[in-house]
Amino acid sequence: MNAVQTPSSERLDTDIQFVKGVGPKLAASYGKLGIHTVRDLLYHVPRRYDDRRHLPPIRQARPGQHVTVRGRISYVESKPTRGRAAPIRCVLNDGTGSFALLWFNQPWIAKKLREATGEVIAYGLVKEGQWGPEIASPEWEVIDPEEEAEGFARIVPVYGLTEGLMQRQMRKAATAAVTGYADDLSDPLPPALKKHEKLPDLVWSIKKLHQPDNAEDIELARRRVAFDEFFAIQMLVQLRKAKTKQEPGIAFRYNEVDSTGLFGETSDLWTEIKKILPFELTGAQKRVVGEIWDDMERPMPMNRLVQGDVGSGKTAVAACAMLAAVRCGYQAVLMAPTEILAEQHAINFKNLLAPLGISVQLMLGKQNARDKQKALDAIKGGEARIIIGTHAVIQEGVEFANLGLAVIDEQHRFGVLQRLALRQKSNLVPDVLVMTATPIPRTLSMTVYGDLDVSIINELPPGRKPIKTHWKRASDRPQVYEGVRKLLREGRQAYFVCPMISENEKLQTQAAVDLHYRLSSQVYPDLRVGLLHGQMKPLEKEGVMDQFRKHELDVLVSTVVIEVGVDVPNASVMVVEDANRFGLSQLHQIRGRVGRGQHQSFCILIADATTDDARDRMEVMVATQDGFKIAEEDMRLRGPGDLMGTKQSGNLDFKVADLIRDLDLLERARNAAAKLIASDPDLKRPENAGLATMLHGKREDDAWIPVT
Repeated sequence: MNAVQTPSSERLDTDIQFVKGVGPKLAASYGKLGIHTVRDLLYHVPRRYDDRRHLPPIRQARPGQHVTVRGRISYVESKPTRGRAAPIRCVLNDGTGSFALLWFNQPWIAKKLREATGEVIAYGLVKEGQWGPEIASPEWEVIDPEEEAEGFARIVPVYGLTEGLMQRQMRKAATAAVTGYADDLSDPLPPALKKHEKLPDLVWSIKKLHQPDNAEDIELARRRVAFDEFFAIQMLVQLRKAKTKQEPGIAFRYNEVDSTGLFGETSDLWTEIKKILPFELTGAQKRVVGEIWDDMERPMPMNRLVQGDVGSGKTAVAACAMLAAVRCGYQAVLMAPTEILAEQHAINFKNLLAPLGISVQLMLGKQNARDKQKALDAIKGGEARIIIGTHAVIQEGVEFANLGLAVIDEQHRFGVLQRLALRQKSNLVPDVLVMTATPIPRTLSMTVYGDLDVSIINELPPGRKPIKTHWKRASDRPQVYEGVRKLLREGRQAYFVCPMISENEKLQTQAAVDLHYRLSSQVYPDLRVGLLHGQMKPLEKEGVMDQFRKHELDVLVSTVVIEVGVDVPNASVMVVEDANRFGLSQLHQIRGRVGRGQHQSFCILIADATTDDARDRMEVMVATQDGFKIAEEDMRLRGPGDLMGTKQSGNLDFKVADLIRDLDLLERARNAAAKLIASDPDLKRPENAGLATMLHGKREDDAWIPVT
């Protein structure tokens, strides 16, 4: 169903410059905030509110409190120090007391402060300073005389701004939009759904967010708009899930090859698995393999996500699934996010499957023309039964003979479009199994991966000892290096990982090269120190890793290419340089490279954490090895978009909803969407016309999902 433009919707699409008080000049500043139309402005909701009905006197402000205060500036000081921009200090006084406001590296503020003839309102966290209470980098504005005349003692919205915009300008524009256009909004939710979920009307909610009367109305209105945001994503997820289930899939029938059946514990397939795996699968691995095989037997496409913490044995589970596909007469492909991980997977699978006579083909973007053509021919002709590669396996020119199963490793590195592209490489609809060692918070799992069935490997192989994690300052490096030396003398091996100081891989490489030189020439000149980074050629990288596996190297200095998949049981110490530069989930992945053998392992985080967030990250890493707890904390600190690498794709760009605070709303939206799609999968009923219009052209994780 296509969206129909009505006079009301056309008015909401009015360019922002035509809103009273904006104009062409300010429109450019609004554009930096993503506000291009009246509709955008209406949904640019305040990020907080000043309750000016009961502003506390300054004398009552206490350290540790976030406060909003009103007063006059009695003193402004700005003195440069040693050629640096002068810190700015002003004193705010309201007659009951005073405290300092501080700014750093913002010299233009001093001029604005000195020009402030009226009263000022400021907001921020009060701390105990050198001369008493102070607020560093506060939000502040000069009280607008017009606002004073209209009634200062009220709840005032505070908006997110950008350079060139002031609060009073944003407030005036928002007021004009609410007054002139809010009634044109069409509420997409069916009346029965609103009644069941006890949700207020959309128009009322938008008005109250911009012009609130009390805190209760703000929260009620916020939750309504948050529900809409969650509900839109959940509808898309449910539509995609319903569409996938309608597609004809492959019903894998191993029992047509062997009468003992695919799932029987005495089948030839289990016999082969026990023969090729050098260890016994854990109970959790066997359970997940059973869930995968059950899916493969059904005649609809499998879409399953396997979550397992670092070291839980996801690769062995993938091998069981791929072996089943091959024994049923199909090809299986595994797509990895990096070449080094793809190469390691290829080596491991060749070692496992060679005794069974199953050919494994590696497919990489950097292969020379001869090797690439040889790989393409083997894949197209069907000689290659197992294919391992990077995104090169979905490039133009790659044709599969009969692809039955696609395994995607580290799913968060790939978008939905790449997943779809892999499916389209076969004239069949292959089953899809996606794996991640990045534990996904429950709220993200319901949004980003809501269309997938989820299996969790929640058991580590027996004998694994918890990794002891320590946080050390940069000044402690000599002691850390000496502690590592003691372990090396005992026959262990060590990783040193350099921080991702830039998105520029050359800079990462240089950092690793510098550390390698320092360790090999100054710290451990008597030991064998290797170097691994992303700019090395594939054969060079594999050569270094092979040396490390064979204990021909004692120390391996690496960039973050070591983050996933590398397995050296004798490596029992991980030193992460400048650990404060990493996110929590990435630190957890890096730490997981050790602790894979019988010896006690250690992770040393070297970081001069100077901010509260940085200190929080280090303390969390020391306190727990629970990947799900770490992922939840990482999402709290960094936000869901950064955590999942989806910041640029916009699929988690919620304006109001909060994935941590609003878990109950997300669950309600998910249940409501599933129920609605089950009863009206094509959104043909008249009461759902608004939903169909709302969803038309929505994006989810780089994939356009049409509603027909």
